[in-house]
Amino acid sequence: MNKEEILALIIESSMDISKLKILLSDMNTVDIAEIFEELDREKIIQLFRILPKVIASDVFSYIDIDHQQTIIEALSDNEIGEIMNKLFVDDAVDFIEEMPANVVKRILQNVKAEKRKQINQILQYPDDSAGSIMTTEYIDLREDDKVREAFDTIRNIGLNKETIYNCYVMRRDRLLVGAISAKTLMLSRPQDRIGDIMDTNVVFAYTTDDREAIAEQFQKYALLAMPVVDKEQRLVGIITVDDIVDVIVEESTEDIEKMAALVPSEDTYLKTSIFQHAKNRFVWMLILMLSATITGTIISTFENGLTVLPILMSFIPMLMNTGGIAGSQSSTLIVRGMAVGEINLKDILLVVWKEIRVGMLCGLALGFVNFIRVYFMNNRDVKLCLTITMSLFCTILMAKTVGSILPIFAKRLKIDPAIMSAPLLTTIVDAVSLIIYFSIAKVVLGL
Repeated sequence: MNKEEILALIIESSMDISKLKILLSDMNTVDIAEIFEELDREKIIQLFRILPKVIASDVFSYIDIDHQQTIIEALSDNEIGEIMNKLFVDDAVDFIEEMPANVVKRILQNVKAEKRKQINQILQYPDDSAGSIMTTEYIDLREDDKVREAFDTIRNIGLNKETIYNCYVMRRDRLLVGAISAKTLMLSRPQDRIGDIMDTNVVFAYTTDDREAIAEQFQKYALLAMPVVDKEQRLVGIITVDDIVDVIVEESTEDIEKMAALVPSEDTYLKTSIFQHAKNRFVWMLILMLSATITGTIISTFENGLTVLPILMSFIPMLMNTGGIAGSQSSTLIVRGMAVGEINLKDILLVVWKEIRVGMLCGLALGFVNFIRVYFMNNRDVKLCLTITMSLFCTILMAKTVGSILPIFAKRLKIDPAIMSAPLLTTIVDAVSLIIYFSIAKVVLGL
Protein backbone atom coordinates (compact mmCIF):
# COMPACT_ATOMS: atom_id res chain seq x y z
CA MET A 1 0.00 0.00 0.00
CA ASN A 2 1.41 3.42 -0.96
CA LYS A 3 1.38 6.67 1.02
CA GLU A 4 -1.73 8.00 -0.71
CA GLU A 5 -3.75 4.93 0.26
CA ILE A 6 -2.52 5.09 3.86
CA LEU A 7 -3.34 8.80 3.97
CA ALA A 8 -6.86 8.06 2.79
CA LEU A 9 -7.17 5.39 5.48
CA ILE A 10 -6.08 7.88 8.16
CA ILE A 11 -8.51 10.56 7.02
CA GLU A 12 -11.44 8.14 7.23
CA SER A 13 -13.61 8.87 10.23
CA SER A 14 -13.71 5.20 11.27
CA MET A 15 -10.11 4.18 10.66
CA ASP A 16 -8.95 0.63 11.43
CA ILE A 17 -6.21 1.34 14.00
CA SER A 18 -4.86 -2.21 14.19
CA LYS A 19 -4.58 -2.43 10.40
CA LEU A 20 -2.95 0.99 10.27
CA LYS A 21 -0.34 -0.02 12.87
CA ILE A 22 0.63 -3.05 10.80
CA LEU A 23 0.93 -0.97 7.63
CA LEU A 24 3.01 1.73 9.34
CA SER A 25 5.35 -0.87 10.81
CA ASP A 26 6.32 -1.95 7.30
CA MET A 27 6.92 1.59 6.01
CA ASN A 28 10.12 3.58 5.87
CA THR A 29 10.25 6.13 8.72
CA VAL A 30 10.97 9.00 6.31
CA ASP A 31 7.88 8.11 4.26
CA ILE A 32 5.78 8.01 7.41
CA ALA A 33 7.06 11.47 8.39
CA GLU A 34 5.93 12.83 5.01
CA ILE A 35 2.36 11.72 5.72
CA PHE A 36 2.21 14.17 8.64
CA GLU A 37 2.63 17.06 6.17
CA GLU A 38 -0.84 16.31 4.76
CA LEU A 39 -2.72 16.18 8.08
CA ASP A 40 -4.38 18.74 10.31
CA ARG A 41 -3.49 19.18 14.00
CA GLU A 42 -5.99 16.63 15.30
CA LYS A 43 -4.95 13.92 12.85
CA ILE A 44 -1.24 14.63 13.46
CA ILE A 45 -1.61 13.91 17.17
CA GLN A 46 -3.85 10.93 16.51
CA LEU A 47 -1.46 9.37 13.99
CA PHE A 48 1.58 9.84 16.23
CA ARG A 49 -0.15 8.05 19.08
CA ILE A 50 -0.93 5.16 16.72
CA LEU A 51 2.72 4.72 15.71
CA PRO A 52 4.44 1.62 17.13
CA LYS A 53 6.77 2.69 19.94
CA VAL A 54 9.78 1.08 18.31
CA ILE A 55 9.66 3.56 15.40
CA ALA A 56 7.98 6.60 16.99
CA SER A 57 11.26 8.35 17.89
CA ASP A 58 12.78 7.72 14.46
CA VAL A 59 9.69 9.11 12.73
CA PHE A 60 9.64 12.11 15.08
CA SER A 61 13.18 13.10 14.07
CA TYR A 62 12.07 13.46 10.41
CA ILE A 63 8.81 15.35 11.02
CA ASP A 64 8.59 19.06 10.19
CA ILE A 65 9.54 21.28 13.16
CA ASP A 66 6.06 22.85 13.45
CA HIS A 67 4.45 19.43 13.60
CA GLN A 68 7.04 18.30 16.13
CA GLN A 69 5.99 21.16 18.38
CA THR A 70 2.33 20.25 17.90
CA ILE A 71 3.06 16.67 18.97
CA ILE A 72 5.18 17.64 22.00
CA GLU A 73 2.55 20.06 23.27
CA ALA A 74 -0.07 17.29 23.10
CA LEU A 75 2.00 14.62 24.88
CA SER A 76 2.22 13.96 28.59
CA ASP A 77 5.50 14.44 30.47
CA ASN A 78 6.14 10.69 30.49
CA GLU A 79 5.52 10.45 26.76
CA ILE A 80 7.88 13.36 26.10
CA GLY A 81 10.54 11.63 28.16
CA GLU A 82 10.13 8.41 26.18
CA ILE A 83 10.50 10.19 22.84
CA MET A 84 13.40 12.47 23.80
CA ASN A 85 15.40 9.76 25.56
CA LYS A 86 15.25 7.59 22.44
CA LEU A 87 16.32 10.39 20.09
CA PHE A 88 20.00 10.64 19.20
CA VAL A 89 21.60 13.62 20.91
CA ASP A 90 22.23 15.58 17.70
CA ASP A 91 18.60 15.15 16.61
CA ALA A 92 17.41 16.23 20.06
CA VAL A 93 19.61 19.34 19.89
CA ASP A 94 18.34 20.25 16.41
CA PHE A 95 14.78 19.98 17.69
CA ILE A 96 15.35 21.92 20.92
CA GLU A 97 17.10 24.79 19.11
CA GLU A 98 13.90 25.51 17.19
CA MET A 99 11.52 25.37 20.15
CA PRO A 100 10.27 28.32 22.26
CA ALA A 101 11.71 28.66 25.76
CA ASN A 102 8.64 27.28 27.58
CA VAL A 103 8.65 24.11 25.47
CA VAL A 104 12.42 23.66 25.90
CA LYS A 105 12.05 23.91 29.68
CA ARG A 106 9.39 21.21 29.71
CA ILE A 107 11.43 18.95 27.43
CA LEU A 108 14.61 19.18 29.50
CA GLN A 109 12.67 18.49 32.70
CA ASN A 110 11.63 15.13 31.26
CA VAL A 111 14.99 14.04 29.84
CA LYS A 112 17.36 11.80 31.76
CA ALA A 113 20.10 13.69 33.61
CA GLU A 114 22.92 12.21 31.52
CA LYS A 115 21.24 13.06 28.24
CA ARG A 116 20.32 16.53 29.47
CA LYS A 117 23.98 17.12 30.28
CA GLN A 118 24.99 16.02 26.75
CA ILE A 119 22.36 18.25 25.15
CA ASN A 120 23.41 21.28 27.19
CA GLN A 121 27.05 20.62 26.30
CA ILE A 122 26.33 20.72 22.57
CA LEU A 123 24.04 23.76 22.86
CA GLN A 124 26.98 25.75 24.25
CA TYR A 125 28.97 25.54 21.02
CA PRO A 126 28.66 28.25 18.32
CA ASP A 127 26.10 27.46 15.60
CA ASP A 128 28.72 27.17 12.84
CA SER A 129 31.16 24.97 14.78
CA ALA A 130 31.86 21.24 14.73
CA GLY A 131 30.65 20.97 18.32
CA SER A 132 27.17 22.16 17.36
CA ILE A 133 26.56 19.29 14.89
CA MET A 134 28.30 16.42 16.67
CA THR A 135 26.71 13.63 18.65
CA THR A 136 28.10 12.10 21.80
CA GLU A 137 26.75 8.62 20.97
CA TYR A 138 29.58 6.57 19.49
CA ILE A 139 31.41 3.29 20.04
CA ASP A 140 34.67 3.68 21.96
CA LEU A 141 37.24 0.91 22.44
CA ARG A 142 40.58 0.45 24.23
CA GLU A 143 43.95 -0.45 22.70
CA ASP A 144 44.28 -3.61 24.80
CA ASP A 145 40.83 -4.91 23.86
CA LYS A 146 40.69 -8.05 21.74
CA VAL A 147 38.51 -8.22 18.63
CA ARG A 148 36.11 -10.62 20.37
CA GLU A 149 35.76 -8.12 23.23
CA ALA A 150 35.13 -5.31 20.75
CA PHE A 151 32.26 -7.28 19.24
CA ASP A 152 30.82 -7.85 22.71
CA THR A 153 30.95 -4.08 23.33
CA ILE A 154 29.22 -3.34 20.03
CA ARG A 155 26.47 -5.89 20.75
CA ASN A 156 25.89 -4.47 24.23
CA ILE A 157 25.74 -0.76 23.44
CA GLY A 158 25.60 -0.48 19.63
CA LEU A 159 21.80 -0.30 19.39
CA ASN A 160 21.74 3.14 21.01
CA LYS A 161 24.72 4.57 19.14
CA GLU A 162 24.61 6.81 16.06
CA THR A 163 26.81 4.46 14.04
CA ILE A 164 28.66 1.18 14.54
CA TYR A 165 30.52 1.26 11.22
CA ASN A 166 33.34 3.30 12.73
CA CYS A 167 34.67 2.73 16.23
CA TYR A 168 37.19 4.97 17.99
CA VAL A 169 40.06 3.90 20.18
CA MET A 170 41.07 6.00 23.16
CA ARG A 171 43.07 5.72 26.32
CA ARG A 172 41.58 5.91 29.78
CA ASP A 173 42.12 9.69 29.80
CA ARG A 174 39.88 9.79 26.66
CA LEU A 175 42.81 10.76 24.41
CA LEU A 176 41.99 9.70 20.84
CA VAL A 177 44.68 7.33 19.54
CA GLY A 178 43.07 5.55 16.60
CA ALA A 179 40.01 4.37 14.70
CA ILE A 180 38.85 1.01 13.42
CA SER A 181 36.08 0.12 10.99
CA ALA A 182 33.55 -2.66 11.30
CA LYS A 183 35.05 -4.16 8.14
CA THR A 184 38.49 -4.39 9.76
CA LEU A 185 37.00 -5.99 12.86
CA MET A 186 35.10 -8.58 10.84
CA LEU A 187 38.17 -9.51 8.81
CA SER A 188 40.45 -9.81 11.85
CA ARG A 189 40.99 -12.79 14.13
CA PRO A 190 39.07 -12.86 17.46
CA GLN A 191 42.33 -12.81 19.44
CA ASP A 192 43.86 -9.83 17.61
CA ARG A 193 44.60 -6.79 19.75
CA ILE A 194 42.76 -3.58 18.76
CA GLY A 195 45.90 -1.47 19.19
CA ASP A 196 47.70 -3.62 16.59
CA ILE A 197 45.06 -3.39 13.85
CA MET A 198 43.63 0.11 14.37
CA ASP A 199 44.32 3.04 12.03
CA THR A 200 46.40 5.64 13.86
CA ASN A 201 46.21 8.19 11.03
CA VAL A 202 42.78 9.52 12.00
CA VAL A 203 41.16 12.51 10.33
CA PHE A 204 39.54 14.46 13.15
CA ALA A 205 38.06 17.88 13.92
CA TYR A 206 38.28 20.21 16.88
CA THR A 207 35.04 21.31 18.53
CA THR A 208 35.65 24.90 17.39
CA ASP A 209 36.38 24.10 13.72
CA ASP A 210 34.09 25.67 11.14
CA ARG A 211 31.48 23.19 9.96
CA GLU A 212 31.84 24.23 6.30
CA ALA A 213 35.53 23.31 6.42
CA ILE A 214 34.56 19.97 7.96
CA ALA A 215 32.15 19.33 5.07
CA GLU A 216 35.11 19.78 2.71
CA GLN A 217 37.05 17.20 4.74
CA PHE A 218 34.19 14.72 4.46
CA GLN A 219 34.21 15.14 0.71
CA LYS A 220 37.99 15.00 0.41
CA TYR A 221 38.41 11.80 2.43
CA ALA A 222 35.02 10.20 1.57
CA LEU A 223 34.15 9.84 5.25
CA LEU A 224 31.07 8.35 6.85
CA ALA A 225 31.94 9.79 10.26
CA MET A 226 34.59 12.01 11.83
CA PRO A 227 35.69 12.13 15.49
CA VAL A 228 35.61 15.48 17.30
CA VAL A 229 38.16 16.31 19.99
CA ASP A 230 38.73 19.15 22.43
CA LYS A 231 41.94 21.20 22.73
CA GLU A 232 43.65 18.35 24.60
CA GLN A 233 42.65 15.93 21.81
CA ARG A 234 40.24 14.08 24.07
CA LEU A 235 37.38 12.48 22.18
CA VAL A 236 34.11 14.29 22.91
CA GLY A 237 31.87 13.26 19.99
CA ILE A 238 31.54 12.35 16.33
CA ILE A 239 30.01 13.95 13.25
CA THR A 240 28.13 11.65 10.88
CA VAL A 241 27.60 12.08 7.16
CA ASP A 242 23.84 12.75 7.48
CA ASP A 243 24.60 15.87 9.52
CA ILE A 244 27.17 16.98 6.95
CA VAL A 245 24.58 16.64 4.18
CA ASP A 246 22.38 19.06 6.14
CA VAL A 247 25.33 21.47 6.46
CA ILE A 248 26.02 21.32 2.71
CA VAL A 249 22.36 22.04 1.91
CA GLU A 250 22.27 24.98 4.35
CA GLU A 251 25.54 26.47 3.10
CA SER A 252 24.54 26.04 -0.54
CA THR A 253 21.18 27.71 0.12
CA GLU A 254 22.93 30.58 1.87
CA ASP A 255 25.36 31.06 -1.02
CA ILE A 256 22.54 31.02 -3.57
CA GLU A 257 20.66 33.67 -1.60
CA LYS A 258 23.74 35.87 -1.33
CA MET A 259 24.50 35.50 -5.03
CA ALA A 260 20.94 36.64 -5.73
CA ALA A 261 21.52 39.76 -3.60
CA LEU A 262 19.43 38.48 -0.69
CA VAL A 263 20.13 38.53 3.02
CA PRO A 264 20.01 34.80 3.97
CA SER A 265 16.79 33.79 5.73
CA GLU A 266 16.84 31.67 8.87
CA ASP A 267 13.56 29.98 7.98
CA THR A 268 11.96 28.35 4.94
CA TYR A 269 10.30 30.47 2.25
CA LEU A 270 6.70 29.76 3.29
CA LYS A 271 7.41 30.21 7.01
CA THR A 272 9.15 33.56 6.52
CA SER A 273 6.80 36.55 6.90
CA ILE A 274 6.32 39.03 4.06
CA PHE A 275 7.93 41.72 6.22
CA GLN A 276 11.02 39.58 6.77
CA HIS A 277 11.16 38.77 3.04
CA ALA A 278 10.98 42.48 2.26
CA LYS A 279 13.66 43.26 4.84
CA ASN A 280 15.97 40.56 3.42
CA ARG A 281 15.63 41.96 -0.09
CA PHE A 282 15.48 45.70 0.60
CA VAL A 283 19.11 46.27 1.58
CA TRP A 284 20.72 45.02 -1.61
CA MET A 285 17.95 46.48 -3.76
CA LEU A 286 18.71 49.85 -2.19
CA ILE A 287 22.44 49.45 -2.78
CA LEU A 288 21.92 48.47 -6.42
CA MET A 289 19.46 51.30 -6.93
CA LEU A 290 21.90 53.85 -5.54
CA SER A 291 24.79 52.34 -7.50
CA ALA A 292 22.81 53.12 -10.66
CA THR A 293 23.76 56.73 -9.96
CA ILE A 294 27.22 55.86 -11.24
CA THR A 295 25.91 54.59 -14.58
CA GLY A 296 23.60 57.59 -14.83
CA THR A 297 26.52 59.94 -14.29
CA ILE A 298 28.54 58.20 -17.01
CA ILE A 299 25.66 58.46 -19.50
CA SER A 300 25.12 62.15 -18.72
CA THR A 301 28.85 62.78 -19.29
CA PHE A 302 28.45 61.61 -22.88
CA GLU A 303 25.13 63.36 -23.36
CA ASN A 304 26.42 65.47 -26.26
CA GLY A 305 27.51 62.39 -28.19
CA LEU A 306 24.13 60.77 -27.69
CA THR A 307 22.46 63.93 -28.99
CA VAL A 308 24.52 63.75 -32.17
CA LEU A 309 23.98 60.01 -32.66
CA PRO A 310 20.93 58.94 -30.57
CA ILE A 311 21.02 55.39 -31.96
CA LEU A 312 23.91 54.68 -29.58
CA MET A 313 21.43 54.72 -26.71
CA SER A 314 19.55 51.71 -28.11
CA PHE A 315 22.60 49.45 -27.72
CA ILE A 316 23.28 50.26 -24.06
CA PRO A 317 20.86 47.63 -22.59
CA MET A 318 22.36 44.93 -24.83
CA LEU A 319 25.92 45.74 -23.73
CA MET A 320 25.07 45.94 -20.02
CA ASN A 321 22.97 42.75 -20.06
CA THR A 322 25.59 40.76 -21.98
CA GLY A 323 28.34 42.01 -19.68
CA GLY A 324 26.27 41.15 -16.61
CA ILE A 325 25.61 37.62 -17.83
CA ALA A 326 29.27 37.11 -18.78
CA GLY A 327 30.47 38.25 -15.36
CA SER A 328 27.82 36.22 -13.52
CA GLN A 329 28.80 33.06 -15.40
CA SER A 330 32.45 33.41 -14.36
CA SER A 331 31.76 34.37 -10.74
CA THR A 332 29.27 31.51 -10.30
CA LEU A 333 31.79 28.95 -11.54
CA ILE A 334 34.56 30.40 -9.36
CA VAL A 335 32.39 30.54 -6.22
CA ARG A 336 31.30 26.96 -6.82
CA GLY A 337 34.90 25.85 -7.48
CA MET A 338 36.09 27.39 -4.21
CA ALA A 339 33.14 25.91 -2.30
CA VAL A 340 34.03 22.35 -3.33
CA GLY A 341 37.80 22.87 -3.02
CA GLU A 342 38.62 22.82 -6.74
CA ILE A 343 40.00 26.39 -6.72
CA ASN A 344 42.37 27.89 -4.14
CA LEU A 345 43.84 31.36 -3.64
CA LYS A 346 47.09 30.29 -5.29
CA ASP A 347 45.18 29.50 -8.50
CA ILE A 348 44.21 33.12 -9.18
CA LEU A 349 46.57 33.59 -12.13
CA LEU A 350 45.48 30.33 -13.76
CA VAL A 351 41.82 31.21 -13.25
CA VAL A 352 42.14 34.75 -14.61
CA TRP A 353 44.15 33.61 -17.64
CA LYS A 354 41.58 30.92 -18.41
CA GLU A 355 38.66 33.35 -18.11
CA ILE A 356 40.46 35.89 -20.31
CA ARG A 357 40.77 33.29 -23.06
CA VAL A 358 37.15 32.20 -22.59
CA GLY A 359 36.14 35.86 -22.75
CA MET A 360 38.06 36.36 -25.97
CA LEU A 361 36.39 33.38 -27.63
CA CYS A 362 32.91 34.41 -26.48
CA GLY A 363 33.61 38.04 -27.42
CA LEU A 364 34.76 37.12 -30.92
CA ALA A 365 31.79 34.84 -31.55
CA LEU A 366 29.16 37.26 -30.21
CA GLY A 367 30.93 40.21 -31.83
CA PHE A 368 30.80 38.53 -35.25
CA VAL A 369 27.08 37.79 -34.93
CA ASN A 370 26.43 41.32 -33.67
CA PHE A 371 28.43 42.93 -36.50
CA ILE A 372 26.24 41.21 -39.10
CA ARG A 373 23.04 42.11 -37.24
CA VAL A 374 23.91 45.78 -36.83
CA TYR A 375 25.27 46.03 -40.39
CA PHE A 376 22.01 44.97 -42.03
CA MET A 377 19.70 46.70 -39.53
CA ASN A 378 21.42 50.11 -39.60
CA ASN A 379 21.99 50.97 -43.27
CA ARG A 380 25.32 49.16 -43.45
CA ASP A 381 27.06 51.70 -41.25
CA VAL A 382 30.49 50.05 -40.83
CA LYS A 383 31.73 52.52 -38.21
CA LEU A 384 28.69 51.92 -36.04
CA CYS A 385 29.13 48.17 -36.49
CA LEU A 386 32.77 48.40 -35.43
CA THR A 387 31.85 50.52 -32.42
CA ILE A 388 29.24 48.08 -31.16
CA THR A 389 31.33 44.97 -31.94
CA MET A 390 34.51 46.27 -30.31
CA SER A 391 32.55 47.48 -27.28
CA LEU A 392 30.86 44.10 -26.92
CA PHE A 393 34.17 42.24 -27.20
CA CYS A 394 35.88 44.45 -24.60
CA THR A 395 32.87 44.34 -22.28
CA ILE A 396 32.73 40.53 -22.29
CA LEU A 397 36.48 40.30 -21.76
CA MET A 398 36.31 42.77 -18.87
CA ALA A 399 33.27 41.08 -17.28
CA LYS A 400 34.85 37.62 -17.42
CA THR A 401 38.04 38.95 -15.84
CA VAL A 402 36.28 40.89 -13.08
CA GLY A 403 33.88 38.00 -12.44
CA SER A 404 36.82 35.65 -11.85
CA ILE A 405 38.89 38.03 -9.72
CA LEU A 406 36.23 39.34 -7.31
CA PRO A 407 35.33 36.01 -5.58
CA ILE A 408 39.01 35.12 -5.10
CA PHE A 409 39.75 38.63 -3.85
CA ALA A 410 36.85 38.32 -1.39
CA LYS A 411 38.23 35.00 -0.13
CA ARG A 412 41.59 36.66 0.37
CA LEU A 413 39.93 39.32 2.52
CA LYS A 414 38.02 36.57 4.39
CA ILE A 415 34.69 37.78 3.02
CA ASP A 416 32.08 35.35 1.71
CA PRO A 417 32.76 35.18 -2.09
CA ALA A 418 29.04 34.86 -2.79
CA ILE A 419 28.53 38.43 -1.56
CA MET A 420 30.87 39.74 -4.25
CA SER A 421 29.30 37.81 -7.09
CA ALA A 422 26.09 39.80 -7.51
CA PRO A 423 25.79 43.39 -6.23
CA LEU A 424 29.41 44.53 -6.57
CA LEU A 425 29.94 42.68 -9.84
CA THR A 426 26.80 44.22 -11.35
CA THR A 427 27.86 47.73 -10.38
CA ILE A 428 31.39 47.37 -11.73
CA VAL A 429 30.40 45.69 -15.00
CA ASP A 430 27.63 48.21 -15.73
CA ALA A 431 29.86 51.21 -15.07
CA VAL A 432 32.95 49.94 -16.89
CA SER A 433 30.95 48.68 -19.89
CA LEU A 434 29.52 52.17 -20.39
CA ILE A 435 32.96 53.76 -20.15
CA ILE A 436 34.28 51.26 -22.71
CA TYR A 437 31.32 51.86 -25.01
CA PHE A 438 31.46 55.63 -25.04
CA SER A 439 35.25 55.71 -25.20
CA ILE A 440 35.27 53.51 -28.31
CA ALA A 441 32.39 55.50 -29.82
CA LYS A 442 34.28 58.72 -29.23
CA VAL A 443 37.35 57.40 -31.08
CA VAL A 444 35.66 55.50 -33.93
CA LEU A 445 32.73 57.85 -34.56
CA GLY A 446 34.56 61.04 -33.66
CA LEU A 447 31.96 62.24 -31.17
